[in-house]
Amino acid sequence: MYQEIKQLRGLTGHPFGVNLFMPQPEYADAAAVDVYAHQLAGEAGWYETELGDPDSGRDDGYDAKLAVLLDNPVPVVSFHFGVPGREVLDSLRGAGTFTLVTATTAEEALAVERAGADAVIVQGVEAGGHQGTHRDNPETDGTGIGLLSLLAQVRETVGIPIVAAGGIMRGGQIAAVLAAGASAAQLGTAFLATPESGAQAVHKQALTNPLFVRTQLTRAFSGRPARGLVNRFMREHGPYAPAAYPEVHHLTSPLRKAAAKAGDAQGMALWAGQVYKRQGQRRRSVGKAVRCDDGPGVRRRAARRGARWAVRPRRPRGTARGLREAAALRRGGRPHRRRRTLGGVRGAGRRGQGPAGCTGGLGR
Repeated sequence: MYQEIKQLRGLTGHPFGVNLFMPQPEYADAAAVDVYAHQLAGEAGWYETELGDPDSGRDDGYDAKLAVLLDNPVPVVSFHFGVPGREVLDSLRGAGTFTLVTATTAEEALAVERAGADAVIVQGVEAGGHQGTHRDNPETDGTGIGLLSLLAQVRETVGIPIVAAGGIMRGGQIAAVLAAGASAAQLGTAFLATPESGAQAVHKQALTNPLFVRTQLTRAFSGRPARGLVNRFMREHGPYAPAAYPEVHHLTSPLRKAAAKAGDAQGMALWAGQVYKRQGQRRRSVGKAVRCDDGPGVRRRAARRGARWAVRPRRPRGTARGLREAAALRRGGRPHRRRRTLGGVRGAGRRGQGPAGCTGGLGR
């Protein structure tokens, strides 16, 4: 992680963040992991590799990573799979780092606020990759809450800024979550196929491959619910995977690497959000996909939804079009009210764009 941060700082002077997975409690049912390993023996033979050691470690180097982030502070640190202690959040804040924690329910968001985080990432069930639930309870599988409904619940529960995440691919969707009370939007799948993305080439190609028609939450690859494109591995092993993270993650790691090396998308974890298909239509660079410019495009749509913007809009550009649009907003727009917001969140972008630094040029 230290080397990656060092490399990134050499490439950009813009703010960036580091995401940490919280250490997980011990998993009691080792027999279930053994049974799953036996089921995966055929996969190991097919890819000519060994299964991983499920006891390779539980904390992902959490303490060592925290030490690095305190010695070499970064602008933003976020946490997944739980809430760190107040002393951790206070230490990071003292180092000048803005802290966020993922929540998937209003109750989890309240725990985030009480722990002292600067903001909460509200993750809807539409999101690609791992669901950031604080406790992994198999009995709640399939009961996730959609982002807009979850935003309404969380906004009534907490007072800290809210970052909306899950199924956001377009400027119009950013306008919707801002209108629903979020201070910012977080996008992931929208940038998977960009040249700058670290995703495997096979993964990027799968996003536009007609063989993959939907996404689904599964425990097949890691033992925790995560959303990805439905492929052969997910169909054959998902129903039998135990709720055992990170044991299953370590167990399947060599299989996933071998599948990627062989170019076999049917054996990989192809993380993607529910609306991934729209993303695959354009393989632009991040710089072209994110055009941060000031204008009233998203602001108009948010106003039509009854939004009262969380930040004061910047003055529009001095063009004839900008002045006409500004006049139209004054005649029919709603008043702007200040509320507690994320630092650096500015006005909206031009047609199809979201707030500066969040998205842009992603379509209507």
